[in-house]
Amino acid sequence: MSNEAERRDVENLSIPLLNGEQTPNKAAAASDDLACNVGSTSFVKTCLNCLNALSGVGILSVPYALASGGWLSLILLFIIAMATFYTGVLIKKCMDMNLGIKTYPDIGYRAFGGKGRLIVSISMYAELYLVATGFLILEGDNLNNIFPNTVIELGGLSLGGKKLFVILIGLIITPSVWLDNLNLLSYISASGVFASIIIICSIFWTATIDGVGFNHKGTLINWEGIPTAVSLYAFCYCAHPVFPTMYNSTKKKPQFSNVLLMCFVLSTFGYASMAIFGYLMYGSDVQSQITLDLPVNRLSSKVAIFTTLVNPIAKYALMVTPITNALKELLPADGTRKRSRLTNILIGTALVISTVIVAVSVPFFGDLMSLVGAVLSVTASLLFPCFCYLKISETYKKFCFQTVAIMGIIFTGVLIGIFGTYTSVLNIIKQLM
Repeated sequence: MSNEAERRDVENLSIPLLNGEQTPNKAAAASDDLACNVGSTSFVKTCLNCLNALSGVGILSVPYALASGGWLSLILLFIIAMATFYTGVLIKKCMDMNLGIKTYPDIGYRAFGGKGRLIVSISMYAELYLVATGFLILEGDNLNNIFPNTVIELGGLSLGGKKLFVILIGLIITPSVWLDNLNLLSYISASGVFASIIIICSIFWTATIDGVGFNHKGTLINWEGIPTAVSLYAFCYCAHPVFPTMYNSTKKKPQFSNVLLMCFVLSTFGYASMAIFGYLMYGSDVQSQITLDLPVNRLSSKVAIFTTLVNPIAKYALMVTPITNALKELLPADGTRKRSRLTNILIGTALVISTVIVAVSVPFFGDLMSLVGAVLSVTASLLFPCFCYLKISETYKKFCFQTVAIMGIIFTGVLIGIFGTYTSVLNIIKQLM
């Protein structure tokens, strides 16, 4: 890749997410639009980044989601997958309008002005931040399951259990957040995609070869668990805030719809497979992370668990990249300072430290991810794309099939948000008391 192409890709990642509300002049707007159409990431690498973002740690919680809602709730997984794919396409359509849109909050600004940008930004950053925090909780849970009763003495202080492993993983993840180039992150993404495939295969091996078996029939429907199930399903498709970054970095923008279609189909197949395998293996007793149910003395289980540890490490940097870019934009307008390696290191390190603190304080993976899915994922992946597209394209002025479909998605998203949030908050309060 040429130096000029690499420079453009870095600039696409460095676009401010909290720009001011000033309106650029026509020459500047034309220049921005041209820059927005230039990228250096290939189709394959864009697919890897997108698939890595979609096939996240939700793959470990979908058996728990299916157990919460029963077999018929699997239909809701496919409905949410189709709805979020469509809203992803709506985001691409907004980007295709050449309105100078470079980031997810820019879409909110073009639709509703400064207030729209602020609302979208808060939702987006909160979602990405809590997803990254969930990665650390997941790592701590699984490492503590493999190495129970591990304690380290440091200067008279005793540190052990989940807290110890969360801190260690934080140290390991830190160098990955210093990268600000999607071409480089695509190689990390490849390892994350490969890890997801290994996890599914290892779970299947554990059931069929190592004797766990598919012995549980499960229940057809559990109405009380539907809000939790739907919230966790929504969490599986929470990658929309990073779609504009991927769109801007890719070489061939018209192919981005194909990227979305391919990645949504593959990730949904993976989610459905894991949900069915896990539910048949452990029934209603499956834990919030299926790896916590696996027999640790089996080779296939060890492969699944250790591969699970690779997955969050591969995804953490991609999730927090928009946050680090926004934080860099809050610095004084000195271009060399903002783009310096030292600045990247300091901001990335501070972000990791803060997520480690939160992960240690609220170590409830299943309930936290359900809350993220109900409040933030639904907002960022279903509601915002619909509202913003209706306003920008002025489709709301016309009564057509597209308008009806979008309004149906909005209505569904509101229901998921209300009932899912209530259930998740109630569960978290019960565990804290």
